[in-house]
Amino acid sequence: MLQHHAAPARNGVFIDAGLTRQAAAQYHPSPAFDVQLPGSTFYAQPLYLPDGPNGRDLIIMASEQNEVFAVDASTGDVVWRRLLGAAVPLSALPCGNIDPLGITGTPVIDPASRTLFVDAMTTPDGSTKKHLAFALSTADGSIRPGWPVDLSMKVHFDNLAFDSSVQNQRGALAFLDGTVYIPFGGLFGDCGTYHGWLVAIPASNPAAPRAWATAARGGGSWAPSGVASDGASLFIATGNTFEATTWGGGEAILRFSPDLAQTDFFAPADWQALDSQDADLGGTGPVLVDLPGANPSALAIALGKNGKVYLLDRSHLGGIGGELFSATVSRSEIINAAAAYPADSGAYVVFRGSGTNCPSGAGTGLVALRIVPGSSPTATTAWCAIQNGKGSPMVTTTDGHSESVVWSIGAEGDERLRAYNGDTGNVLFTSAPLGRVRSYQTPILAGDRVFIATDGALLAFSR
Repeated sequence: MLQHHAAPARNGVFIDAGLTRQAAAQYHPSPAFDVQLPGSTFYAQPLYLPDGPNGRDLIIMASEQNEVFAVDASTGDVVWRRLLGAAVPLSALPCGNIDPLGITGTPVIDPASRTLFVDAMTTPDGSTKKHLAFALSTADGSIRPGWPVDLSMKVHFDNLAFDSSVQNQRGALAFLDGTVYIPFGGLFGDCGTYHGWLVAIPASNPAAPRAWATAARGGGSWAPSGVASDGASLFIATGNTFEATTWGGGEAILRFSPDLAQTDFFAPADWQALDSQDADLGGTGPVLVDLPGANPSALAIALGKNGKVYLLDRSHLGGIGGELFSATVSRSEIINAAAAYPADSGAYVVFRGSGTNCPSGAGTGLVALRIVPGSSPTATTAWCAIQNGKGSPMVTTTDGHSESVVWSIGAEGDERLRAYNGDTGNVLFTSAPLGRVRSYQTPILAGDRVFIATDGALLAFSR
């Protein structure tokens, strides 16, 4: 579990041969696991690194207070912790809604070098704002030579310089072929002259970062799942731009080569209307799905704040208005990290929203679409369920496709963990309230336990 939602495709699928639906119904808090991290706020999803220092399996967590913790996944002992600089108080920002602002985007681990890559918003003197990209040893949290990288000092694209004071790093990082990729958007409230950025930093040469940015102002890449990859290309979603009369990189799914050449894009035909309504396509990152029996079979799935799903051909995203299929699937904004998992014929995509065409009597808050293969793939609502909060789902299966269970949290709502039958949406398990869980959180599966980061604690559930 080295990155957000378990895989570069951002599908959020975990495998545990013993975690059947019957077993999911028996989950309960692990009584001997008690990790208290008082004063810490977690938006970033925890990561799991097996066989860490001295053979310990680690859960790695990164906080808005700019602390990184490595916790023994068995005992709950803190193995090491590293402070990466003072976080920025909300009072020192032109706008925003996170206080303080430190590490928000989920880090990524390179298993070959045992290195954790993370971006931290810092203030060395109480007024200057710096986004610093760090590379930490997973053995002890020490900083690798040549790091951190001060993005305001090092990053530019054409004639545009990176301005840390108006940029926010919310999306998950990715690692591909020796390079870490970091997406950026603006602060909550859209203040200042920010852009959507994608920054690439070679692990072996951090002094030579590369970057891409939207031509128009705005267009932030801010979805929780951040950068997706199929192993050859990178994909991001961008949000609304400002005063753009010609398309300038916003309201889009974009594909890049590893050297950050933009190779393709999709934007809805009504992108200007979406700009004016603040109805971002960028609230949910692209999920990459391979759909046997469909033509094309390699899809990118986008979900917008306008409540629509867009099915895209990954090899030809379609430009403006070139989707394979689109439909309104939610009566509310879709802002989360969606998950995708196989069905008997096709696939499911599950996300937080108020579903349209839900089965009679179904609750709302969590929606599963069935992606139907064929000569032109389509999507229909399969099931809806009550979530009572803002968390993002993950999926467990016994072998990659059987006994699917969807897990999600009522973050900033009733704060309960729930498990749902992946075929029907029927609730299998509901926990007691967990404490404060932030809206970007998603559970993870590590070993045979489900872990969740809450304010000031790490919780574990087992069967």
